[in-house]
Amino acid sequence: MASTAKKTTASTAKRTARKGASSAEAVRLLDALKAIHPDAHCELVHANAFELLCATVLSAQTTDVAVNKATPKLFAAFPSAEALAKADPARDVEPLISTIGMFRQKAKNIVGLAKQLVEHHGGEVPRTLEALVALPGVGRKTANVVLGVAFGCPEGVVVDTHVQRISQRLGLTREVEPEKIERALCTLLPRDRWDETSHILIFHGRRICSAIKPNCEGCGVKELCPSAFHAEEVGRKPPKARANAAAPKKVAARRGAKLGAKATKTKAAAPPKKRAARP
Repeated sequence: MASTAKKTTASTAKRTARKGASSAEAVRLLDALKAIHPDAHCELVHANAFELLCATVLSAQTTDVAVNKATPKLFAAFPSAEALAKADPARDVEPLISTIGMFRQKAKNIVGLAKQLVEHHGGEVPRTLEALVALPGVGRKTANVVLGVAFGCPEGVVVDTHVQRISQRLGLTREVEPEKIERALCTLLPRDRWDETSHILIFHGRRICSAIKPNCEGCGVKELCPSAFHAEEVGRKPPKARANAAAPKKVAARRGAKLGAKATKTKAAAPPKKRAARP
């Protein structure tokens, strides 16, 4: 029986890798991952939708840990959209978030979105994707974080680097662009599970299925994963190709030419050796 079950699992994995997962297989994988990470959640600390919106904007290309260290002082100083809208980005906000990446532009963005919240939405965070993405610094991913976590009505699955990598390794999609990955996951999974999907996949990526050294041996879904034990080959961005493969040779040739010219110049400038006088 065990041998038969093992063969069945292997054949399922091969079929998943070749054709892509079915909706039933995707739900089964998500259930298994949820059992492994029952505590999966949004790790940006916030007390309301406004704080979540600001924190998510600040988290672009920055870790959640770094953002959570900066936001307590920020939200203490500016607890509402009305308060933040009156702030000067450089003078009032930058010093509070200077420990995170791109803090100057992010300071402008959160002050700008606060002003728009006050002017167009009565100081409240809107509950539609269209209205959210119209705010400074807010893209589709940020908007779906807010819609899913704060309001429970996401318009899609949030696809960050972890979700992109894990969904590819698990055979949920072969797409490489975030927008196409999102559409594939939304097609496979029920709408009421879109929000938790991103959190579960993110936790799995951080804890087990890392980019460089995935822990396949310790993974609870390795029997369902078509990439098990060679996952490091899947879901990682290929190294950037050199624009001109001959460039290093050209640089070496130029350096050689410069050194040769310098040696010739030095030799030419050297005074002639004096001949010893004949007796």
